[in-house]
Amino acid sequence: MTDDLKIFGLPAEKGRWVFVAIGFLINICLGSVYAYSVFKVPVQKLFSIGAFQGGMPYMIFLAFFAGLFPFGGRMLEKMGPRKVGIIGGSIVGIGWLLSSLATGIVFLNITYGVIAGAGVGLAYGGPISTAVKWFPDKKGLAVGLTVAGFGGSPFVTAYIASKLIGEYGPLSTFFYLGVVFLALLVVLSIPLRFPAAGWKPAGWAPVAAGPVAVSRDYNTGEMAKTSSFIGLFICFCIGSLAGLMAIGISSPVATEIIRMDTTLAASLVGVFALFNGLGRPLFGILTDRLTPRYAAVINLSVILAMSVGMMFAAPGSAALYVACFIGFWLCLGGWLAIAPTTTAIHFGAHYYSRNYGVMLLAYGLGAILANIISGQAKDVFGSYLFAFYPTAILSAAGIVLALIFIRPPRESR
Repeated sequence: MTDDLKIFGLPAEKGRWVFVAIGFLINICLGSVYAYSVFKVPVQKLFSIGAFQGGMPYMIFLAFFAGLFPFGGRMLEKMGPRKVGIIGGSIVGIGWLLSSLATGIVFLNITYGVIAGAGVGLAYGGPISTAVKWFPDKKGLAVGLTVAGFGGSPFVTAYIASKLIGEYGPLSTFFYLGVVFLALLVVLSIPLRFPAAGWKPAGWAPVAAGPVAVSRDYNTGEMAKTSSFIGLFICFCIGSLAGLMAIGISSPVATEIIRMDTTLAASLVGVFALFNGLGRPLFGILTDRLTPRYAAVINLSVILAMSVGMMFAAPGSAALYVACFIGFWLCLGGWLAIAPTTTAIHFGAHYYSRNYGVMLLAYGLGAILANIISGQAKDVFGSYLFAFYPTAILSAAGIVLALIFIRPPRESR
């Protein structure tokens, strides 16, 4: 009987929240990539390279994270979240540890970018899929709280990494953090598990799941043929591009354009991370209550406003910088709740792990474009401010696309 099920010694409807807490902690470790802007300048100085090359490990990490996620989704279906989490978490830790041995940017691209990024791609899906399956009645809230750890990670990791880099240098910092991540990710993955097939909270029926009830489960091929998928994929890519670009250059923009000192810039990365974490439950709730379409429109409208705001940034305009980057970090966090929640709402839970794996490729594409745009803006035009013109144009286009295409599949045919 559903009512007799116990989780962590608690009735299922209470005990399932422990999975959200575990997922939050796992994501704090996985989301340390968002603290890379603290590493960026020290890595450039260490290896005597430019801004584009200095951002390559970050770009490759995010690309492999997104690229391996579909494979991780298939592994989840066969092996479950515990085994996949242990495997992925071990790879993440090994990637960070090997990064401490880097002798050049190519080495770091492989160890940090490819290996650690691939490990996150495998480990990331477990906590999210666990939340989706245990919370069919509160998908947006559960997913948003789970992935809030990923966005909020730099609040902890950027501060710690900045202190360690100042004391021991970037390579030793990779080693120390790698040891911690390896241990925590393996231990935290052990309790993860899915509910039995057909489990649902007492008294809940699918029709009460939110503003939109999916008519059936779409497999990946069926999903990819819908205009709903295409619209969500493009908007997710635009939101990811703007947010990941801002995250990757938060510290350099503060020091080089606003003329802040390095310590204050690193501290602000931690503050921004709080808003990235906040964006996930916030936009998860908005997705549940306002429909995915309007949550996406609100998000992209904020990105547009922040992009325009940064066009007027100048030395000393600290308040403008802080306000705009809070918006960018908040909205990226929002997309990492909007996209998985919408995938579950529009295309069903049965093929969710595989379907969201494909959807997350938009995030990887956004990461690649983000580093190209920001790196070229700096290397060609001499200022990161030129990177915000493309994000303004793309976010305006995304608002139109969201209004037209982000609808339940049966409405978008």
